Amino acid sequence: MSLRRVAAVVAEERLEIARAQMLELFPEGFEESDTGNGVELAAYTDAGGEERLWAAFGTVSAEAVSVGWDERWRAFHRPVRVGPLWVGPPWERPPRDAKPVVIDPGRAFGTGGHPTTRLCLQLLLELEPGSLLDVGCGSGVLAIAASRLGFSPVVAFDHDPAALEAAGRNVLANDVSVDLRRGDALEEALPDTDVLVANVSSAFVPQVAGRLRARSLLVSGYLESERPAAVGYEPIRRLTEDGWAADLLRPDE
Repeated sequence: MSLRRVAAVVAEERLEIARAQMLELFPEGFEESDTGNGVELAAYTDAGGEERLWAAFGTVSAEAVSVGWDERWRAFHRPVRVGPLWVGPPWERPPRDAKPVVIDPGRAFGTGGHPTTRLCLQLLLELEPGSLLDVGCGSGVLAIAASRLGFSPVVAFDHDPAALEAAGRNVLANDVSVDLRRGDALEEALPDTDVLVANVSSAFVPQVAGRLRARSLLVSGYLESERPAAVGYEPIRRLTEDGWAADLLRPDE
């Protein structure tokens, strides 16, 4: 793969929308920096990623990444600590007092570095362990963290075979029990669960919530200005960070 750094500069008033677009295009993460004339959003990707960015933003810049790119790429993927959980790449060493979640960001699909992942982890820490279903699991970071925290059984769904391949490697590396399944969560039968986790989008929440029974919905993947609703559930807890939000919903019995 020929790696390149592709970037778009957006005005401050468009930043929230642009961040959401970048998260959808590059769920593995992206860089953000102030240029003085706006905010530059950049990702390390291939020709296909450059084309997707161009389609979304119109004007983009691109440069080949060669000598030293791996060190800069590694520097971009730094470990994060959320309570007892440590989420980081395999070349970093977790603290002895942490519950490690080691995520290889080779093709990424979520490494713990994005605010929505951290917010989901914070809410996960507030819940009593039970069964858990992670829909749109990506790299498996939330499912693996749940297993580390004592949730069982843990089922992780994704429609993307590349994401499941990455999740499978990470599950093996962490030596945890996660049942990985490929399928469309809006078409496949979903098991009832104590906790449903969906770090996808606000529009996805009511769609998936109507397809199963859960005692808690832990949802994110959207901006702070968005407030997803699901029939039969009411919001009881909200966390925000850098313009992003995560919500905990419970049945309105």
